[in-house]
Amino acid sequence: MYLGLDIGSSSSKVVLLGEAGEILAAQVVNLGTGTKGVHQALEAAYAQAGAGPEGVRYAVVTGYGRMTYQGADKQITEISCHAKGVRHLSPEARTIVDVGGQDTKVIRLNDQGGVENFVMNDKCAAGTGRFLEVMARVLDCPIQSLAQLARAGEAPVSISNLCTVFAESEVISHLAAGVSQANVAAGAIHSIATRIVGMAGRVGVEPQVVMTGGGALNGALVDALSQSLHQPVQVLGNPQVMGALGAAVFAREFAQKQAAQAIV
Repeated sequence: MYLGLDIGSSSSKVVLLGEAGEILAAQVVNLGTGTKGVHQALEAAYAQAGAGPEGVRYAVVTGYGRMTYQGADKQITEISCHAKGVRHLSPEARTIVDVGGQDTKVIRLNDQGGVENFVMNDKCAAGTGRFLEVMARVLDCPIQSLAQLARAGEAPVSISNLCTVFAESEVISHLAAGVSQANVAAGAIHSIATRIVGMAGRVGVEPQVVMTGGGALNGALVDALSQSLHQPVQVLGNPQVMGALGAAVFAREFAQKQAAQAIV
């Protein structure tokens, strides 16, 4: 087996690949760097695959917390791993939008699946999963229900502040003025989409566009981004494990290269 581990700020993801590149296990635990999330995700993945760590030939770690993990053969940036994971599932992909817990990335791929350009928002929570969490809390809505609430909004309000703190105040003001929760939720989703489109314009957007990360679980955000980009945005499989999948694909490639070199 080949192990890919993505240690994020708010979650830990594990993918195990077989010899033919098939996914044997994929697990997400909503505990990130500095927690027991990595151990729990690994245990769950091994249980799903019906195997133990002794079956792993090569391991690659990526993500925000990759430097804190000592059990991998190699560390690779999340930019490269997301590109590799998306390419594994969709060779036609050219643009990746990754909405994680603490940052948002837009990655442009070349025809061979290599990273041609990228831009990252990691200095502010605007447009990230954290922004979604804050909006859900202010709206007194479970994060899992935020997309449904936003889709019920028929007249989305404008949320102009990109800073999460000021956007929160703006949302509270709208609610105090009698604006419905649905219209405020829809406005929040559209503000994130607008932020991402601005980032995407800096790297250039080419179809196929694929969305990854926890933000891709919000169907209203996927729809809003599709509308703003004027082209469909695809979500492949479990979007949260795309970085871990790419890490596992790298692990398989490195192990096969080592084996080939040993034969020579």
